Amino acid sequence: MSVRQSLLAILDRGACYGSQLRAEYERRTGARVNVGQVYTTLERLERDGLVTGAGVDDEARVLWEPTEAGRIEARAWLSTASLAEGRDDVALKIALAVTLPGADINGILSIQRAAVRAALADSETEDPDALPAAIVRAARRARLDADLRWLDEVAALTAGATPFGLSEDRPRRGRPARSGG
Repeated sequence: MSVRQSLLAILDRGACYGSQLRAEYERRTGARVNVGQVYTTLERLERDGLVTGAGVDDEARVLWEPTEAGRIEARAWLSTASLAEGRDDVALKIALAVTLPGADINGILSIQRAAVRAALADSETEDPDALPAAIVRAARRARLDADLRWLDEVAALTAGATPFGLSEDRPRRGRPARSGG
């Protein structure tokens, strides 16, 4: 989930200061966000013309509100599908490891399975204190269950895989050596 889009959607409800936005994000999603990330994101949103300063509150905290463009972007984000795409570091690590001589693929899969099972166990002990947090926990558990099934599939795919060395084909371009001086 995009912190940027989430903050815009929260601001669409009313002007907030940075720490207030952080608290609202955590209250509404059950996920943690660093307050520094909130302020950095606000600065970028301001740079991009999506938020503007809305004065200060009675304790001299800077308030932020969305511009019309920010409101449009937040509402568009909420009305479109979001797929968990992008770089999957675990899949890339395993794909790389299977090509490397000496890499213990079964060990890597075993360690990953243990980590997923531990995360699943942790998710079962969390208190279902609020509906938003319960929704996030349910999604996390479903993804972790899927991760375990995926790891079983990877074990089958990698059985008997043969690692390989560097390619003999060399790219024509590359960074030249620095001249000593």
